[in-house]
Amino acid sequence: MIEAPAADLPYPVTDGDIAVNNLESARQRSWSRFWRDSSRPGIAEYIAEQEQLMAQFVGDLTALDRLEALVNHLQRGDAESSRTALICAQVASMTHRFADARNYLAKAKVRGISTDAANRLSLSIDQACGTGLDTIIEARRQMAAKGGRLEDLVSLGALHADLLEFDEADQIYQRALREYQESSPFAVAWVCFQLGVLWHERVPQTEPSRAAHWYRRAIEYLPCYVKARVHLAEIYLRDGRAEDAEAVLIRAVSSGDPEVSWRLAEAMVAMGRSADAEAHIQIARSGFEVLLENYLLAFADHGAEFYSATGDDPLRAFELAVVNLANRPTLRAFELAYATAVGAGLSDAATEILETAKERWATLPFFYLSPLAERPTDLVNNDSESFDKSLETDFKDSLKRSMF
Repeated sequence: MIEAPAADLPYPVTDGDIAVNNLESARQRSWSRFWRDSSRPGIAEYIAEQEQLMAQFVGDLTALDRLEALVNHLQRGDAESSRTALICAQVASMTHRFADARNYLAKAKVRGISTDAANRLSLSIDQACGTGLDTIIEARRQMAAKGGRLEDLVSLGALHADLLEFDEADQIYQRALREYQESSPFAVAWVCFQLGVLWHERVPQTEPSRAAHWYRRAIEYLPCYVKARVHLAEIYLRDGRAEDAEAVLIRAVSSGDPEVSWRLAEAMVAMGRSADAEAHIQIARSGFEVLLENYLLAFADHGAEFYSATGDDPLRAFELAVVNLANRPTLRAFELAYATAVGAGLSDAATEILETAKERWATLPFFYLSPLAERPTDLVNNDSESFDKSLETDFKDSLKRSMF
């Protein structure tokens, strides 16, 4: 057990490495039981939960393939049940196929799924897509006040962050840590990671040292936490600490997450190891393309960020950002699409994105904390030769869809 400082947790939590070993053993047992009797109550739901933990914390992205196998089997053997529809909706949401998730959820409701389960998933989908945030915030507040569950508090904190209410988000995350009374390191590492992201990426004036503290705490609770290691390495790289970045990332290489190779490449460049850097860039590019081929909507935003930076393909970055925007037209998605349009030299596209963002978001006060609120629309000259006309058509169609 890890004794947590009183400022964070009132109870000790299980050692992170032990917890991951336990999770892997339990996951294998669950699959064995599922293949023996897939109709066994709760087994498919338990597998979905376990595989989500593997993907989210361990960085095992092959968990997504196993989840697809799970839903395919359920659809073949029990296609008309509310249970199958709900699990399909959960997996679709996890891979950001939000339209599919809504369709499955509607079927689950018709077939008699519990109202609470349906409402929670519906809220998560709407929040991920930036839909009806004013309604969601009230529902989230009520759920957090009623149950005080860590999951409800984190969802509420994340929504405040989406609304650019940063102090409120910080307070709610801190409350989640103070009130947690169980032993799972996954839960507390998740909250610490969210605090890191808040101060690393979300606030207008970032606080890298504050963010790094929370990423380190997440890693202390869960050493295998790939995303926390990647984000901490980003801070080290910006601070000129390439060797520290490399040391943080080395343990995460075995996960196969292409972001690890991406940041390792940046560390190698900073240390003058160009051959090693090029090898990691190629690994990252290959890894992203495999993920984008199989799970485009889940990784379009990360792919856009990679190709707009180390991946060095501005048009590919823009293409992926547009896919992401059409799928989940949040304010952050508009910001990414605008940045990639500017990076690709596409002034017409940048202007249209900016105007659409203002049309969608400008009535809400938090929009004026976004960098888009002050952006002029004539930053770049359109590079008509490099801008594929079919991409332009797809972009305009996607932008129209993002308004609804």
